[in-house]
Amino acid sequence: MRRSIERRLVSALATAAAAAVVAAGLALPMSQASAQADGATGYATQNGGTTGGAGGQTVRATTGTQIHEALCARPSTSTPVVIEVEGTINHGNTSKVSGDGCDTADDVIELKKISNVTIVGVGGGAVFDQLGIHIRESRNIIIQNVTVRNVKKSGSPTSNGGDAIGMEKDVRNVWVDHVTLEASGGESEGYDGLFDMKNNTQYVTLSYSTLRNSGRGGLVGSSESDRSNGYVTYHHNLYENIDSRTPLLRGGIGHMYNNHFVEIQKSGINSRAGARAKVENNYFKDSKDVLGTFYTDERGSWEVSGNIFDNVTWSSEGDDNYPAGPNPQSTTSVSIPYSYELDDAGCVLEVLEQTAGAGKGNRISDGNCEAEDPADPDPTDPDPTDPDPTDPDPDPTDPDPTDPPGGTNLSIGAGADGSSKASGTSYGNVIDGDTSTYWSPTGSTGRISVKWGSNATVSTINIREAAGAEGNIGSWQVVDHDTGAVLTTGSGAGVITFDSVTLRKINFEITSSNGTPRVAEFETYAG
Repeated sequence: MRRSIERRLVSALATAAAAAVVAAGLALPMSQASAQADGATGYATQNGGTTGGAGGQTVRATTGTQIHEALCARPSTSTPVVIEVEGTINHGNTSKVSGDGCDTADDVIELKKISNVTIVGVGGGAVFDQLGIHIRESRNIIIQNVTVRNVKKSGSPTSNGGDAIGMEKDVRNVWVDHVTLEASGGESEGYDGLFDMKNNTQYVTLSYSTLRNSGRGGLVGSSESDRSNGYVTYHHNLYENIDSRTPLLRGGIGHMYNNHFVEIQKSGINSRAGARAKVENNYFKDSKDVLGTFYTDERGSWEVSGNIFDNVTWSSEGDDNYPAGPNPQSTTSVSIPYSYELDDAGCVLEVLEQTAGAGKGNRISDGNCEAEDPADPDPTDPDPTDPDPTDPDPDPTDPDPTDPPGGTNLSIGAGADGSSKASGTSYGNVIDGDTSTYWSPTGSTGRISVKWGSNATVSTINIREAAGAEGNIGSWQVVDHDTGAVLTTGSGAGVITFDSVTLRKINFEITSSNGTPRVAEFETYAG
């Protein structure tokens, strides 16, 4: 245990705080939050589906109190709302708020006796620091693109019983996606579970997330008699440096596919008390007892296929200890009611490096071992304030900050994608040769990329900002998407040079800004 704790202490995330741009309670223009881009997966699609706050107002919050205010300002507890969160949420800025649409408490994000809510991290990121998210007697909830860290049940400060995200008592249809959940030790250091469900919680999906550096990953059912939970999907998640409960299942059905489990110290998927687990195309590495029934004689069962067990050790069967290995075989059959695509287990690690956790642009797998950006909910919807591309006399202030480098602009005829795009903008606007159209991310930071169907050699790019947005781009990095190598860093738009590189996709990643970035053209040149 000590070795695990030491590693956890040195791997905590740095705070991703950012300045507030809109006060809470102020409704933003109606737009699709990133949580709505592709929709729920797994068991969260059943029982009527999970849509969160789709169709409701979008509200920005930079404190926990403002999150509560956004809930409480609704005319009813079921009025849909999308809460976009940016900055650090902690004990100092999270207080109880009263109103018709909420039932909140101090020192915890309380989603209690409510429905139809989305909480999504935007801009520079959302970090819930030592503060848990509690879902109780609620339904149709989406949590996406946030980090929750170091929530304690003992010591100081405490929150949410020590769970990063906890669900209990008559909870239905929750989709948690692209989140990072982490602690800095185990129970002796004051931490509990990262993702817990109990007392009649059903139809939940955890996807594209990272869980790490904790004694306990999560449970389904608080005791051997709490068997009213289940129908939980875990897919494309990274479990790293966790002692046990990845997860622990008591009763019900769990579906685990395309997850990567590494450095599981004591036990992994613990199917017990009549639970049934379908375990497909996962990659287990450098771990112990990753599947079985442990710490009880009330056994569960499992169906296994397509998994890779890489340097996994297994203990001997004994009282209260029934490992599935060293040669795991199916002991039940589980029918899954929804459609899904399986990546090969051998490429799971590569896919998750690009997709799992907060701050990954909500990227997902294409089902063929490649990461892709989420589908834009309405890519053709024009913003009425955008310049008219058919105007024969465009604004004379359109930018031309530098003469373009010599040679052919390789972006013309190429493709483009990115991390997100604001309403009325398009990735393709940066490669059309028209400076009156542009791309903007949904927040203050984001990625725009140019890509080719075959190798291209690039040593210079030219970033042109749209009229009225000159100087908005702050710091950035240029990245070889194929390898992840950072080619150069800097700030501001204009001509950028670096050592010649051959690639198929190049990223311009804006890491800070002085306003909403507007990239009119992303030109690429060989020399």
